[in-house]
Amino acid sequence: MFGLAQALAEAKSRQDVPAAMKLLHEEMVLEAPAFGSVARGTEENARALTGFFAVFPDYEVELEGHASDGETLVCWGTVRMTMTGPAYGVTPNGRRAELPVFITFTFKDDLIVSERFFFDLAALCSQSGVSTDKVLAVR
Repeated sequence: MFGLAQALAEAKSRQDVPAAMKLLHEEMVLEAPAFGSVARGTEENARALTGFFAVFPDYEVELEGHASDGETLVCWGTVRMTMTGPAYGVTPNGRRAELPVFITFTFKDDLIVSERFFFDLAALCSQSGVSTDKVLAVR
């Protein structure tokens, strides 16, 4: 399980959507509670990743630890990314943010079928020089 999560982290850190998609089950559900987003199925996930990388083109995640109960894998680590352009109706400062991240995964047919990606939106906004309230208003 961790091998799949690590391979996904590496693909996403390269902004390689096709490589990431090869690791995802056709019923994949990607949730990012901080952004209030949910992507279901492979087409929505490909669009979500492509859009995310347009806003955060240097996205990089480092998985530093993990635990599993045999069904769910929990990973934690650090995410680094720069918010660019007029994303979310705001103009960021162009600085790279560094945040702790917590991710849960479930699996089906030897592929990832769900990912819940948790991070502190207020910390991302603060480091990016934008208003959390404004980002929340358009998410």
